[in-house]
Amino acid sequence: MQLGGPTWSVPLGRKDSRTASQSLANSNLPGPGSSLATLIRMFGNQGLSARDMTALSGAHTIGQARCTTFRSRIYGDTNINASFAALRQQTCPRSGGDGTLAPIDVQTPARFDTDYFTNLLSQRGLFHSDQELFNGGSQDALVRQYSASASLFNSDFVAAMIKMGNVGVLTGTAGQIRRNCHVVNS
Repeated sequence: MQLGGPTWSVPLGRKDSRTASQSLANSNLPGPGSSLATLIRMFGNQGLSARDMTALSGAHTIGQARCTTFRSRIYGDTNINASFAALRQQTCPRSGGDGTLAPIDVQTPARFDTDYFTNLLSQRGLFHSDQELFNGGSQDALVRQYSASASLFNSDFVAAMIKMGNVGVLTGTAGQIRRNCHVVNS
């Protein structure tokens, strides 16, 4: 809400795992160089549709990314706006500077809005995987719709967040309700 986005109710009393695995978490997340087919498959493996995936990708309207995650796009992709690539190349050299940050949404990096989708229409997606959503494929029409309608994007985003929040919910004796959210109960 502070960044201008929608709100939704989050269920309370959810159980957390007793262990954590960064490698397991990362194996379920598509990388910034993923193709549209990979994005659809990986989200589908979690019970999320291509529409859910496109809506959830709209979260990239806020935040920043490390140079190392978008370097190959700004130096190697052909479906990129030349002035946008040149802008990003000013702070992300061909080698070195891996940790240098750039806004994912060049227009409004601290506002939850539809500019992320507008950027895709003009080939200014920071990640290869972002631009895959608007690159002559199955999600092009939806990206156009989201860029033109904040209400459609917001309602789809909320529905997809609720659906994603219900992926792999722990029940029964699995997991625990933590007294301190970042520490396993003793």
